[in-house]
Amino acid sequence: MSYKIPGLNVGIPLEPDEKEIGFVSKTVGHRFLAPETFTVTGFKDYQKKLKDAKVILDPAERKAKILKDAEKLAQKAGLVLKDDPALLAEVTGLVEWPVVLMGEIDAAFMDLPAEVLTTSMRHHQKYFALLDEDGNLAPRFIFVANTETRDKGRAIVAGNERVLRARLADAKFFWDQDRKRTLESRVTQLSDRIFHARLGSMAEKAERIAGLARGLAGYADADPAPAGRAARLCKADLSTAMVGEFPELQGTMGRYYALNDGEKADVADAIAGHYAPVGPNDACPTAPVSVAVALADKIDSLVGFFAIDERPTGSKDPFALRRSALGVIRLILEKGLRVPLLDVFDEALSATTETIGEAMAAIARKTGVAVIPEGVLYTSKASGHSLVSEDLLAFIADRLKVHLREKGVRHDLISAVFALDGEDDLVRLLARVEALGAFLKSDDGENLLVAYKRAANIVRIEEKRDGKTYANDFKPDLLVAEEEKYLAAYLDDATSGAREALAQEDFTGAMSSIARLRRPVDDFFDHVTVNCEEAKLRENRLRLLSRIDATLDQVADFSRIEGGER
Repeated sequence: MSYKIPGLNVGIPLEPDEKEIGFVSKTVGHRFLAPETFTVTGFKDYQKKLKDAKVILDPAERKAKILKDAEKLAQKAGLVLKDDPALLAEVTGLVEWPVVLMGEIDAAFMDLPAEVLTTSMRHHQKYFALLDEDGNLAPRFIFVANTETRDKGRAIVAGNERVLRARLADAKFFWDQDRKRTLESRVTQLSDRIFHARLGSMAEKAERIAGLARGLAGYADADPAPAGRAARLCKADLSTAMVGEFPELQGTMGRYYALNDGEKADVADAIAGHYAPVGPNDACPTAPVSVAVALADKIDSLVGFFAIDERPTGSKDPFALRRSALGVIRLILEKGLRVPLLDVFDEALSATTETIGEAMAAIARKTGVAVIPEGVLYTSKASGHSLVSEDLLAFIADRLKVHLREKGVRHDLISAVFALDGEDDLVRLLARVEALGAFLKSDDGENLLVAYKRAANIVRIEEKRDGKTYANDFKPDLLVAEEEKYLAAYLDDATSGAREALAQEDFTGAMSSIARLRRPVDDFFDHVTVNCEEAKLRENRLRLLSRIDATLDQVADFSRIEGGER
């Protein structure tokens, strides 16, 4: 039995064996260096003869050779190879017989921003950049040819230098032309760029981001003025020729043009960093103004798309909202920002609704039908916040579960804390989760969770059977057993202690307060009959058990915590 190696005309055994007799197949080597046909009798023979024919079969071997030869060539020139694992992997798959060569960058192009040079080399030509001893971009590049030549590659180097020169000439032209206009003068052009048909133009988005950034500046310890300025200009470079040619440089070029216009450094840096973090491995901006603008950009997108009901479904997420949500989470947690998300979402929704209203009015003028996105104008009676904001907070909670689960945090603890009414401060929530997790690992925590589950099950079963609720407070004069009197006293103590600790955001102290319930609850179940014959005592004891739930609910919704059964 044999099969074909993709791209190579050869059949080999599924389980190669050098001792196999009689198996013979034909193949060819490098198409220029060794095009002659030859036969192979087994896998090892196949691999060896291919190498003799100028084809390195093993990709790991090719990769190692490229890296070793590139580093050696760079070291010989007194330079350092810029680390680029993704490009190395890509080039490894493009060649059979890697020959590493070095070319020069024309000095006339070295005043271009380093990102322009590396992007042009990397994305269009698959060239590796080199750095000098100070870490600056050197006027050299390394590339990998797929053949050997009699002139040691001189003609190939010259050809690649010529191609790069043409690429960089275009880039230099864009660079020179773009700087003839300020970013501010380009803002009006954003009106011609549609962000989304129902969410307006890029100009409208920029204005919304500016308002949000000024509001978020206080939470990021930033000055509102530069935050608003950076947000207003952050999308302006989309209309530049350079970004038109290299879309991956949006934001980056905005920073260079802002500095060229005389904008302050924190404004320019915020323009460059407002897309970050793009992925889970991307670094978050750290400067206060940059953080405020990056948050505003992501929150505007999340609120807008939720408002028009363009939400992720299953594996589909065309507007990368999961990525935006993770960006919001990381910006807040890594900087420790105390942001009341529901209030911020409501504020963003107010600005978005104006845009939606204008878009809907335009549709109505064309079609004669007025369309109002469902849920946008509705407010939750329970929280006083928009239904859109509540839905978005739930979405953030789901993303937070994924983010923290990767760090070893239990998802049920996040759910238990997020279930608390009005808990939208991610920093406070994480502190609660950490305190709750530590508490549940203790003996008191484990036993109290068991007791809670038992009490909750009894109350739930009896409420269903009786068709009534026992959430009302118990009557102290109907407490007859010493154990229920002690439990009642400890519940009062735990409730007040937890309330005081929570007011100080001392979540460990709040857990310590409710931990004191463990012994009284155990004693109650050991010595008190809940479903006694006397109806008044039975009802009062069920209300007492219901009070346990209310006390624990101050710190988390224990019904959402897994475990607790014995």
